[in-house]
Amino acid sequence: MMDQGKFLRTSNVLGCALLGMMLLSGGCGGGGELQFGTPASCSQLNGMAISAQAIGLPSSGAVVTDAHTVPPAGAGVAATGEYCQVKGEINPVDPTAPKIKFQLDLPTAWNRKALMFGGGGYNGTVPDVSGNVPAGPQDKAKPLARGYATFASDSGHQANQMGSRDGAFGQNDEALRNFAGDALKKTRDAALYLIRQYYASVPQKSYFAGGSTGGREALAVAQRWPQDWDGVIALYPAWAAASLDLQFGRITRAFAMPGAYLNPAKRKTLYDAAMASCDALDGVKDGLISNMQACNSLFDPASATLNGLPLRCAGGADSGDSCLSDAQIAALKTYSTAIAFSQPLGSGETQYPGFNVWGADLGLPGDSAAQKTVRLLAMGDSQPAQPMPTDAPYWATFWDQWVKYFVTRNPAFDSLSLDPQNAGPWQARIDQLTLMQDINKTDLSAFNAKGGKILMAHGMSDALVSTRSSEDYFRRLQSAMGSAAVDRFVRYYEIPGYGHSLSTVFNAAWDSLTALENWVEQGSAPVSQVVADTAGIPGRSRPLCEFPAWPRYKGAGDVNLAASFSCATQ
Repeated sequence: MMDQGKFLRTSNVLGCALLGMMLLSGGCGGGGELQFGTPASCSQLNGMAISAQAIGLPSSGAVVTDAHTVPPAGAGVAATGEYCQVKGEINPVDPTAPKIKFQLDLPTAWNRKALMFGGGGYNGTVPDVSGNVPAGPQDKAKPLARGYATFASDSGHQANQMGSRDGAFGQNDEALRNFAGDALKKTRDAALYLIRQYYASVPQKSYFAGGSTGGREALAVAQRWPQDWDGVIALYPAWAAASLDLQFGRITRAFAMPGAYLNPAKRKTLYDAAMASCDALDGVKDGLISNMQACNSLFDPASATLNGLPLRCAGGADSGDSCLSDAQIAALKTYSTAIAFSQPLGSGETQYPGFNVWGADLGLPGDSAAQKTVRLLAMGDSQPAQPMPTDAPYWATFWDQWVKYFVTRNPAFDSLSLDPQNAGPWQARIDQLTLMQDINKTDLSAFNAKGGKILMAHGMSDALVSTRSSEDYFRRLQSAMGSAAVDRFVRYYEIPGYGHSLSTVFNAAWDSLTALENWVEQGSAPVSQVVADTAGIPGRSRPLCEFPAWPRYKGAGDVNLAASFSCATQ
């Protein structure tokens, strides 16, 4: 008897003929393609060429560099069935530009859906397409194991030893355009071509999931190519990417000032003081700050106390790890406040908001692998300087690379000398970059009309992409389209204690993919969503409250259970 997966691959002759017309390259036959109705084997994909005409943005076509069958592995929720692993390259128009490298995993037991993963930072590596969506649940099968055809790319360049902080590719115009968004369309079209060859059919539903840069990419595909996608998951999205880079520059210059940088012990002192002031603002001391707006209004490091003693060092001079100097307080207040641009940027942006610094894990002491990653993504281990140390704060190295390779295209340029609010001769170039990198379109009528859905979520304690920027984008959507219209296709949630992609305080796990499927495929809008912690107190949960609501303790019940909290706005 034919197994289900091979039946799915071979049963939809007419589906390929009809649905293929929706794709570029005109259907399922001709042009050197396998005829529709004849699915390719995994080995037949190896070496397969994809013409430039099959890709919706300029390229020199693509080729599969490897295709082989991966046998089933794992057990329980970690089990993955047989699949065909495909690797390929999309060739540039500019022969000096790097290729776009991509991977596509094609399960034998296909669920007739596709899922594209976004990247992170400056990208430069292909994400693990057999892995989970950002902040995905640990007790559910991953997308590939659920039967999704999954794919992703490195966005059009290959990172050096700096990994996701390597911006050297920005010296090439085509590589820069690919990173800014073009690689998303090129990768999707190449993947859809190969899906069509392998299954003799096309996906009934296509989804995108990403966090940080991947969250920006999720919003980019909804904004730029709404007809290609049925739903997106955008976590902690760095949507105003170039504007964020300018805020990074402002913060970097502030912490580069003499005596301004905080070591991990001082960050712990600040964290403890903020928790002492703000933890109970949600109705209970539970180790999480849920009423972040009240905390931002209440807490001031210049006047706060910890254990009855002033947080500010006596006289403002640094006198040890149990207090903060005036130089450190000034830098923290820069971190927590918006950058206002002297004139609107090319993208139209006039500011980028400050961060929820109070109560955020800025890189606390600790040697666990998770804590080291949190520290890397926050304030690092070295003060910003020129030349920029590789273990400086992530945002400082990100700014340094952006200035050197995107803006000035001079690797010897001193990034600390460029004032992000008064860029002088570099302003015109920065305006060009913001037009390319800021994904700030707010009329998503085409995506809404198609039936597309968006799930957005952001940790309240994110130290790398401002939570307030997501709030800003969501409010702009409501202003542009009307709250009632937005409510039909967008949900935005904020997660207490969650930092950027990883947290040792509250590490979020949420089955966003099932919620998205139910909304898109069954018309069942998300209700009573719950997010679980996998690190701080494994197993505790909180309700996912639709912004601007946040979890308030009901006054009774287990503080580690979502059922003990309700969603409140005051």
